[in-house]
Amino acid sequence: MSGTRNLRRLLLALGFGVTASLPAFGDEILPTGVVELFTSQGCSSCPPADAALKRLVEEGKVVALSYHVDYWNYLGWQDTFGSKENTARQYAYAKTLGRNGVYTPQAVINGRDHLNGSDLAGIKTRIDTMAAGGNGLTVKIGARIGQEEIDINVGAGEGKADVVVVYFNRRQTVNVEKGENRGKRIDYWHAVRDVQTIGMWNGKASKFVLPASMLKQGDNGGCAILLQTVENGDKPSAILGATTILADGDN
Repeated sequence: MSGTRNLRRLLLALGFGVTASLPAFGDEILPTGVVELFTSQGCSSCPPADAALKRLVEEGKVVALSYHVDYWNYLGWQDTFGSKENTARQYAYAKTLGRNGVYTPQAVINGRDHLNGSDLAGIKTRIDTMAAGGNGLTVKIGARIGQEEIDINVGAGEGKADVVVVYFNRRQTVNVEKGENRGKRIDYWHAVRDVQTIGMWNGKASKFVLPASMLKQGDNGGCAILLQTVENGDKPSAILGATTILADGDN
């Protein structure tokens, strides 16, 4: 019996969904949307957008993520959270959205549209408009962290999508010493440090399990689970469901 249980855990950890009528971890509430901010510590236009993202995190109604890009590093400051992977994700979104280039601060909403990341009122309006038009989040996702594992329940729905885990640091303060924001002390929230696809969803209720050790940042760690469609095989597109889980167990 224990061997069967261990095999099942192994399959789940590797990202194989198990079709079932899944129990909820609680009264799961769908976030109103997903906001992915592409920003940079070296961009003078970005601090207002970083502050807007902080507001969204504190309000707790959306899944809010901050991707620091690396293409402004040449201005004199190496973004401490910047990565080529974050930049690659933004360029992939540009192709999905039919754009020729990228910019900061850019907020991508539900993987479907974009606008200036400093426009907090515009972001909220766009989320509400998408929800009213059927382009909001429709699939419930539950997640909880135990002593050894992170349990993820994805509800039933229509279509196919990837199950994507986005690991982030909850909050960090940076003293920017060079570049366009020289001398500023800026708080950054939900700065992404890694993105991993852990499996696929085919419309049926599914369960996934990850090692709890994936949240390595103590009480400063967290992750978002995104149920995201792709275009042309690998381009991120519409997000169907999402949730956030924090290292201390608070969603």
